[in-house]
Amino acid sequence: MGIKFENILIWGRSTEEYIKMFGLTVEDVKLKIIDCAGGPASFNVEITRRGGNVVSCDPIYKLSKSEITQRIQEANREVMNAVQGNPDNFVWQDIQSPSQLLNIRRSAMQEFIEDFTLGIQEKRYVIGELPTLPFADQQFDLALCSHFLFIYSEHLSEEFHLASIAEMCRVAIETRIFPLLNTSGKPSPFLLPVINQLIKQGYKVEIRQAPYEFQKTGNKFLRLSKS
Repeated sequence: MGIKFENILIWGRSTEEYIKMFGLTVEDVKLKIIDCAGGPASFNVEITRRGGNVVSCDPIYKLSKSEITQRIQEANREVMNAVQGNPDNFVWQDIQSPSQLLNIRRSAMQEFIEDFTLGIQEKRYVIGELPTLPFADQQFDLALCSHFLFIYSEHLSEEFHLASIAEMCRVAIETRIFPLLNTSGKPSPFLLPVINQLIKQGYKVEIRQAPYEFQKTGNKFLRLSKS
């Protein structure tokens, strides 16, 4: 039911993007947060510096700093080729050009790389992967999952999505997932079936508008909690 993490791009986003993608308020960022499939995003280190409490969980954290850096460089080329080859698939507003995109993401991922060793020591970066997380029930207030579920629908089954979401809802009081599109920019074929199954299982589920849109129509996130 799992996936080899070699199939997933090692690509991180900035804290500003996280706040917009998940509609995070000033109060939200004060919560105890688990970032599932957190990758090399700067959210953990930047929120930690602000006095926040974030744990990131990802199988890539078993790699060395140099190995992660190499994977980031490989992803840089792949992502930029895709963006430059399909510019009409994106909204060039907050991010105005491919070069600006690369600068924003490189800066975010460099923040992560510089923090990685300390973060491992402080147990802010934890080796683990969905759909089985190494945390206690309701250990966190809020679980976030960026650019993993739904977007990799060609690799991850409907069963995997259901199990992963249930697991995030087990370890956190509230869960938010962004985006709801697959890599081609279309709504994930699993979105509605997964929502229907979760509602039947007693979860409270809603789709919310995010104040963020880079991938066209990718401006919504899923918000869940156990009823």
